[in-house]
Amino acid sequence: MPTYGSPEDVRKAIEELRNALPGKNRVQTSPESLQVHGSSDNSYHPSCPHSVVVMAHSTDDVVKVVNISRKYRVPITAYGGATSIEGHFTGFPSGSICLDLSAMNSILEINEADGDLRCQPGAKWEDINNTLKDRGIPLFFPLDPGPGATIGGMIGTGCSGTNAVRYGTAKAEWFLNITVVLPSGKVIKTRRRARKSSAGFDTTKLFIGAEGTLGIITEATLRLAPRVPTKVAMAQFPDVEKAVSAVQQILNTPYGPNIQCVELLDDHMMAAINTAGVVDTPYPVQDTLFFKIQGSPESIRDTSNVVQEIVQSHGSTRFEFAATEEEAGEMWENRKYAFFSTLATHPGSKVWTTDVCVPVSRLPQLVYETKEDLAKAGLKSTIVGHVGDGNFHALILFKDEEELRNVGAAVHRLVHRAIQMDGTCTGEHGVGVGKTEYLVEELGEDTVELMKTVKNAIDPLNLFNPGKVRN
Repeated sequence: MPTYGSPEDVRKAIEELRNALPGKNRVQTSPESLQVHGSSDNSYHPSCPHSVVVMAHSTDDVVKVVNISRKYRVPITAYGGATSIEGHFTGFPSGSICLDLSAMNSILEINEADGDLRCQPGAKWEDINNTLKDRGIPLFFPLDPGPGATIGGMIGTGCSGTNAVRYGTAKAEWFLNITVVLPSGKVIKTRRRARKSSAGFDTTKLFIGAEGTLGIITEATLRLAPRVPTKVAMAQFPDVEKAVSAVQQILNTPYGPNIQCVELLDDHMMAAINTAGVVDTPYPVQDTLFFKIQGSPESIRDTSNVVQEIVQSHGSTRFEFAATEEEAGEMWENRKYAFFSTLATHPGSKVWTTDVCVPVSRLPQLVYETKEDLAKAGLKSTIVGHVGDGNFHALILFKDEEELRNVGAAVHRLVHRAIQMDGTCTGEHGVGVGKTEYLVEELGEDTVELMKTVKNAIDPLNLFNPGKVRN
């Protein structure tokens, strides 16, 4: 087992960090900063404050911090948008360095002709897309997790989002290469900028989903996609099973590739949106699908006709398109801010958010059994899902410690239910500390042992984000 530095070693490391990175607020030790960087108001897993927060401005800064971390055996955790909810960036009990990369947020280069761009890890996906739009470049980066997510964190957690049904996840080919600082202090670039390569191991993917346990990302080259005209539609159903069955049939038609997004909001979520007051006209409270259909005007028309025909055959009670661009934007904004709408329904409550993913054909059963389980436990909840790829999020409300314990138990049952359906404990949130206990059940002991072997080879001192992904 690796041994970590003593309190005196931590003190010396902080002193050396101040000398290596002079300047106002570059090295922070105030209790407020340590607490903020070591925990999240939206995560209910055990947390621990860091010993020091360091603001990095460059790859060279990261190398300096990593070398000091190794010299004094003080663990180091990368920090970006702080949107992770599985305890990814919590501190380590023996003392730890939080390396804040949020100031490294620049777009360094845009190659419009090649359809790619190079940026730093603190760049947010929304800012990247807004920059491309403002410059009149008809391209966008299609991975769209929660608001505020940064590229470094998106790579670390292997994120996806509402566009995954059409564009896939972070583990597809959206990251052409990354620049990474290893625990040894060496800086590597995983590959060149070509669209494809069969030269050796795919080391880029080694770091996708590794949650900062193998290396710290300081640059990334992103593949971009053309902006395609879209139209937003909504269909409502008497139950979730009919809604999901309609989606399966739609995606298996020749028009399936024109579906950019298809999102499920259950009846409780629709009620929450109404209660939150974020819509001018309240929606009927039913299980609802939101579609984003893309393509040429002719493709959108033909796909829309097929979608309407199929949802009606599956019992849809209402199908309508957004009448204007503004209405379409409002519809999609409501989905992206599901968390805040859920909170608004029960003032004074908190929300535990979790996600799982199963083969699409098993999703209706999983959602039905989960809603039944939560109701039986007396817990209030909303459900939203990327129904096109079998991924859904349960947002479960609680007000006190007793309800929190009940929520934790319900999440545990949900995860086991998903794994028993040949699914995964997390479709896109990542493992962090919240899902480590399920890895052996999901992947098997030998697969987890292989992950440990890779970790030990790259980080033998276990200094990079220890305790995350695997114990």
